[in-house]
Amino acid sequence: MLATRRSPLARRQAELARAAFAATADAWWKKIELLELTTTGDRQRDWSLTTQGGKGLFTRELEEALLENRAHLAVHSAKDLPTALPKGLTLAGFLPRADARDVLVRRAQVKIPRRVATGSPRRRAQALAWWPKVEWMEIRGNIDTRLKKIAAGEADATFLAAAGLERLGIDKFAGLVFEPLPIEKMIPAAGQGAIALEGRAGEVKKYARALCAMTTRAVLVERAALAALGGGCQMSSAAHLAGNQLHIFHEPKGRAVFAVAEKSTAKARSAAVAAITAWLNTQ
Repeated sequence: MLATRRSPLARRQAELARAAFAATADAWWKKIELLELTTTGDRQRDWSLTTQGGKGLFTRELEEALLENRAHLAVHSAKDLPTALPKGLTLAGFLPRADARDVLVRRAQVKIPRRVATGSPRRRAQALAWWPKVEWMEIRGNIDTRLKKIAAGEADATFLAAAGLERLGIDKFAGLVFEPLPIEKMIPAAGQGAIALEGRAGEVKKYARALCAMTTRAVLVERAALAALGGGCQMSSAAHLAGNQLHIFHEPKGRAVFAVAEKSTAKARSAAVAAITAWLNTQ
């Protein structure tokens, strides 16, 4: 049983996880079912990540299903997972990562947005460098809902994750322009583009061969970096490992890039944390 949120994107990600496990030689995974759940974040549509935070907002109910033995694994967008997991749970790993970039989605007739809708402190803090006088507003809902709101003129633009658009097969929308943003311009959230599989401690090793070791190393380094930065949904922090280059954003410290070449995940995480700690302690 795979626990997942009910949103179209979440269900698509769960289907990708199911397909990855079904492709292994373990016949029982071919009969795996989905346990669709509604999370607190899904119910509280007026919740503001900027002012109220979002720790566990989209993951708590899925984790409860694991702890109550109603599911074998929970499927998450890796960027939604808090850096500290509940006692008894651990990460099994990740599916191969999709495009980790953010996409600026704007109305076609608008070249420089005046009103931008996003609930992400990370995106807002980085975009302030380009648009210091922009008016910010909150936006909630699934991807289709957000696209409709922008097309209808509720705001001039918003940001969406490239991976989510790709997984839903959305590469255009009437009246809107999609602009993928380079990593150097908008550093993604830790884990962005990756699908995380969370399970009960002591049971996850058997799932490893269906998962991606390269993505697992990268995302675990990013999560360690985020923890070192003290980041979360309410913090303006970002971490993305591209090859051996760890891109960091932290408000008010700014941006930095660190070399993380260690092959071992444990050593790479330690190197990232040491570099970030030293950077944060400099004047």
